[in-house]
Amino acid sequence: MPQNITKGSKEIVKAALAVVPAINVEDAAKLVGSEDHVFVDLRDGTEQVKTGVIPGAIASSRGMMEFHIDPESPAHNPAFNQDKTYVFYCASGGRSALAAAVAIDMGLTPVVNLSGGVAAWSKAGGDLVPLG
Repeated sequence: MPQNITKGSKEIVKAALAVVPAINVEDAAKLVGSEDHVFVDLRDGTEQVKTGVIPGAIASSRGMMEFHIDPESPAHNPAFNQDKTYVFYCASGGRSALAAAVAIDMGLTPVVNLSGGVAAWSKAGGDLVPLG
């Protein structure tokens, strides 16, 4: 018997985009290197290695993000334990919107989603640097 999927990926991404504050590429570019902002790359490792990351970004794949945020997790990343604004991004903005909604639900604030992700960033001429 086939599954009865009641919500599609487009629907859940649309719901996340409706609740997560967004930032456009132009405004985000001004924040690179800011002491008050942390860019978080939520793409998987192969994507990050292939294209690079926004300068200064931390890598936290969508599959590990919750564990990196949780201070009780052995995989906790102290970068998530700062009084800063977190700028989440992925390839095009969908995964990062989903991740940002979960992060906000976990209590991480403030979190914003980079509209259009790396695709929009690159199209606007934004720098990407090798991971590491």
